[in-house]
Amino acid sequence: MTQDSDVLLSQVIDILSDFSPDNTPITKTHHLMNDLELDSVKVMELMMILEDHFDLSIPLNILPNVNTVADLANEIANLEQQAAQ
Repeated sequence: MTQDSDVLLSQVIDILSDFSPDNTPITKTHHLMNDLELDSVKVMELMMILEDHFDLSIPLNILPNVNTVADLANEIANLEQQAAQ
């Protein structure tokens, strides 16, 4: 990972920490549904927070491809790249 992607991953982890059951430390390998116990309502809340934080629109059709924290950070990085073009 590059420094920029490390920073982005760190920001995603910080945001996800509010969703962590029992304040468990979050790593990039945590599964959003299984490990963090995110249900559909929490996922939608998370998407709104991420959209506000990163000032971008996250299309719902990417969600089936997002399983881990790293997947989420990678998708955000891709969306940021697309927005910059």
